[in-house]
Amino acid sequence: MSIKFKSFAQLIMMFTITLLVGCENILPSSPADHELLDGPVDGLTYDQSAQFIRGDIGFNDDIFTASTGLGPVFVATSCGGCHAGDGKGHPFTTLTRFGQIDSTGNQFLDQFGPQLQHRALPGYTPEQIPPGATFSKFTPPSNTGLGFLEIVSDADLLTMADPDDSNNDGISGVPNWISIPTYITPRSNSISQNGKFICRFGKKSAAYNLLHQTVNAYNQDMGITSVYSPFDVYSGLETDPEVSTQKLNDVVFYLKTLKAPIPRNQDDPEIITGKQVFINVGCESCHKQTLTTGFSPIESLSNKIIHPYTDLLLHDMGSELDDRYTEGSARTYEWRTPPLWGLGLSPNSQGGSYFLMHDGRATSIESAISMHGGEAKASNTNYQNLSQKDKDALIKFLKSL
Repeated sequence: MSIKFKSFAQLIMMFTITLLVGCENILPSSPADHELLDGPVDGLTYDQSAQFIRGDIGFNDDIFTASTGLGPVFVATSCGGCHAGDGKGHPFTTLTRFGQIDSTGNQFLDQFGPQLQHRALPGYTPEQIPPGATFSKFTPPSNTGLGFLEIVSDADLLTMADPDDSNNDGISGVPNWISIPTYITPRSNSISQNGKFICRFGKKSAAYNLLHQTVNAYNQDMGITSVYSPFDVYSGLETDPEVSTQKLNDVVFYLKTLKAPIPRNQDDPEIITGKQVFINVGCESCHKQTLTTGFSPIESLSNKIIHPYTDLLLHDMGSELDDRYTEGSARTYEWRTPPLWGLGLSPNSQGGSYFLMHDGRATSIESAISMHGGEAKASNTNYQNLSQKDKDALIKFLKSL
């Protein structure tokens, strides 16, 4: 019998038990690395591996309750509850953001914006979207490879950006410039513009780094305060931290050092053909195959060539995907190019099916492609005009990532 572990920490725990009792048969077989999104990058030191395990436990095993700070209004009770196996979320775990229609900022922050906490502890009332507020639903993304994406240099992102479409290819990706919280220390090679910085995480690229993203998730998703974000989302009052700084930093380290998804069957002739079709129809214009990381004190992440299939920029995706909600300097119809690595493993965390695009509305890769408009319209048209054989090869390639 093959047993799948809920988390890398559980695998380590079982392995330790095996060593302690000296029984070779206790450790069950587990899936191969290329079948899992969970697991650390190669080359971590002993201390780094220990911190990874602590972060894994904090992310996947810590389930908050009223007695440990949950809520009183919330979206989820744990980090892993929205990112099963570190993969994409399901419509059941989709969250709602509301209240901003342009770059002037969110007009509903005095009415519990920008995120809807639609669940509540007994005795409290779940929140509802205020009248007149535009909103969008966000399906949780996968977590793997994020540490590599965090340290791709701003200079590289700006090199890929083409706000005026100067090369006339119809693609004009732009960064999202945002004022970052004071607890964030910008990277040494960060580029600022009028006091704002390039952000890269989230559906609209509204988070600067993984600390920023994680602090917001604790506070907005679970109602958990920290030293970085001490204000209760329900009352608005400052409270004592409900998660320790050590635990929060361990979770951030865990997210930084999750391995990048491992592609499968790359020698398959049909997958090789599909990759070339992907490039030929123009998908690679936004879903950049290869990026390079900058320096990191974590040697396993530093100066690496990676293949995430994203440019981390915002693109006009057309009117069909315009929810009339935005964040930062992004326009309502602009969305960050999502990384495609790990796409083929998405159904493992989504109940056996696909739920793609920013809100999970696409239930297959083919339907996701058909929803691409705006700057991606030409690539969509090119795809629709392919022979069935080339379409099948392209989909097989994407499922191999």
